[in-house]
Amino acid sequence: MASHNQNFILIILISWLMFQSPVSSQDKVNLSLYYESLCPYCADFIVNKLAKVLETDLASIVNLRLVPWGNTQIAPNTSWICQHGPAECLLNTVEACAIKVWSNLMLMIQETHFKFINCVERLHLENRQSSWQSCFSATGLSQTPIKNCYNNGLGYRLEKAYADETASLNPNHRFVPWVLVNNQPLQEDYQNFIAYICRAYRGRNIPQACKNKALEINKINVPDSTGPRVCFRG
Repeated sequence: MASHNQNFILIILISWLMFQSPVSSQDKVNLSLYYESLCPYCADFIVNKLAKVLETDLASIVNLRLVPWGNTQIAPNTSWICQHGPAECLLNTVEACAIKVWSNLMLMIQETHFKFINCVERLHLENRQSSWQSCFSATGLSQTPIKNCYNNGLGYRLEKAYADETASLNPNHRFVPWVLVNNQPLQEDYQNFIAYICRAYRGRNIPQACKNKALEINKINVPDSTGPRVCFRG
């Protein structure tokens, strides 16, 4: 009798594990964010939209990629002209270094670059971006690899690669935040990104976040009456 009960429990456990099987990489939806560190609308999207959503089970079906270059221009002498001044050039590079140094996507929310970038962008929303270095202690991440990346030229090379990638977007980005779902730009409808992710997902296990969004998917492409919350290219 005990053996029968153990077998029954084992079958239930195996069935549960099969149902909870992780999403395969080919089923995941690619979510790309082209942004700049001191655009207030980029900061708002990262802190108040992206961070909160990725704390849900939606994170299990998303491959997130951040590209911190935005509307920066390259001058004839090859120097950078950032839309919100030199401080933005600095923070774009710092965030590029964070993405490179802490690139473990499996731990993205809790332990790696997204946690740090979210902290920096939150400070910007509070008009305290000059205190960005406090995010090292706030997140428990070491400042040494970031400073090394910035000072040894790696950060510059990372930003140059992001500049080339941003320039090659088709269609060209017109503003930031510029959000792509499976390489398709959402344009002014970027704040409806959850619905686009859920529509693009082809896996078996539907995240609860998508079930909650079922009624809103039909609202895709409905204009926002408040106008676009974006930083246009200069």
